[in-house]
Amino acid sequence: MAGVCGAAVMGLLIAGTGTASAGTIPTGFQVGGFDLSGMTREEADQTIEKSIGEMENQTISIRVEGHEVQTTAAELGFSWVNQNEIDEEVEKLSGGNLLRRYLNQKELEQSGVDLQIETAVDEAKVAEFVQTRCAEFTTAPQDAVITHENGVFQVSQSSAGQEVDIDATTKALNEALAGGLSEPVSVDATVKNTEPTRTTEALSTIQDALGTFSTGFNPGNVSRSKNLRNGAAKINGTVLMPGEEFSAYTWLTPFTVENGYASAGSYANGQVVDTVGGGACQICTTLYNAALLAEMDITQRQNHSMIVTYVPASQDSAIAGTYKDLKFKNPYDTPIYMEGAVNGGTISFTIYGKETRPANRTIKYVSETLSKKDPGEPITKVDASLKPGARVKEQSAHYGLQSRLWKYVYVDGVETEKTLLQTDTYMASKAIYRVGPAVAAAAPVMPSPMTPTNTKSSTMLVAPAATVKNRPSLGFSAAIKKLWNRYCSMNAVWNVSKMRPYSRQLGSSSGVAPSSSATGRSSARPMTLKIAPMPTVATASILNSRFARFSSPMPSVMATSALPPVPIIKPRQPSIWR
Repeated sequence: MAGVCGAAVMGLLIAGTGTASAGTIPTGFQVGGFDLSGMTREEADQTIEKSIGEMENQTISIRVEGHEVQTTAAELGFSWVNQNEIDEEVEKLSGGNLLRRYLNQKELEQSGVDLQIETAVDEAKVAEFVQTRCAEFTTAPQDAVITHENGVFQVSQSSAGQEVDIDATTKALNEALAGGLSEPVSVDATVKNTEPTRTTEALSTIQDALGTFSTGFNPGNVSRSKNLRNGAAKINGTVLMPGEEFSAYTWLTPFTVENGYASAGSYANGQVVDTVGGGACQICTTLYNAALLAEMDITQRQNHSMIVTYVPASQDSAIAGTYKDLKFKNPYDTPIYMEGAVNGGTISFTIYGKETRPANRTIKYVSETLSKKDPGEPITKVDASLKPGARVKEQSAHYGLQSRLWKYVYVDGVETEKTLLQTDTYMASKAIYRVGPAVAAAAPVMPSPMTPTNTKSSTMLVAPAATVKNRPSLGFSAAIKKLWNRYCSMNAVWNVSKMRPYSRQLGSSSGVAPSSSATGRSSARPMTLKIAPMPTVATASILNSRFARFSSPMPSVMATSALPPVPIIKPRQPSIWR
């Protein structure tokens, strides 16, 4: 029986007319007045998107205080916002098995389905349109301005204004577009009164110095002085309303020549190097200590990599990119005013506001050194541009430190609070000196061999020992000079002694030979001396001589392979033969 009923149902489904095929929308399905019967999901989306595209080009008018400004729906970010909802409904009606599609068909025949196309404008696009096209028809609120001249604060008058309420105007536009965009739409912008952010009444409360601090520097360093003045001027006059946060990086950067900075010393990788904006850390450090005394809410602060000399350890504040910055918030219910100035060799910051702290309450900050590390021996670098022996300090030594900062609070002189603010570590860094090249040792000047006085003959003169002492000074000390003179005297004797290996023969040539007297002094007597070259004997004599150690660097007549043919030696002083 069940099989017969099932066959009957299948027969009715097959015989039924108008049943949609798989993947197509059944008859009677409409979206925004568009009949999508028999379409696939893709075809239905294309049909709706075509209609949305036509709406985007429709004119929309916005009236601001009686002034009408025209635009298009596309310029306001008009879009189809319920596409996913319609796609899900199409998928449900066109999908499923044959029985499900048959039942969907019958349901549509009885009641039908007509979904609405929902559109909306982009609130950000509306705000941009209002600011660029409608601002001239509104009046912006006027903030009060505060200045500090000759110790007196002057505050200008603030005023309220009018501006377009973006949220309310966007809502009105979406309501007008809900009925479609088959024709132009006109909407009245919602205008509201606005109060200034900084009123005259609020800024007039700034009268008292909440905290002031100064640090010193060398005014002779022109580049650093310029950077400190430039940075202090950029922060000078800054106002923080209650709860607002100050960022030194935001106010001081970019560190460029175009922004008024010069190249000066700063810390980088454990060394002092020149960078554009060098000295900005001293600006942050000075302001940081003023903020501590004014009891600002410090939200970011980092110490330097090495100690600085203008504040105690753990009271410094570095700046490097955005990862090292000085940030603090105004914790008071009234605004504060920051004043920065450079006078001579001092940079100062003062934070003004309304003093609400008890008069009998005082605060103090104390730096505590936990450990200290010696930097070690200085590093020297040879600089060829310096004179020999010159020494120039390139970087001072920095001790390594570990320190911490305490805050003490006193009421009527009695300590009531002690708070640890931070613990810091500073690396040690060696001093660096540039030195000139070392003085080169002067090469010893060796005595020249005796040269013939007359190149046309073979006669040679041997210099006496007495004349050797008159050699030019070589720059040695007196003791070295004495040894040198003695050496040269011995060498002169050695030059003559080298001639002894030659055989002496009497000949026709006459000369003077020494003879000993009873007193031990030599007397000159004529004699004939003929010397025959004997290279082998001469060489052996040099090697065996007690003066042989002087022979290697000393060129001489006897050391050569070819000697003058039978020279005649004429001693100029008999004493040389002692």
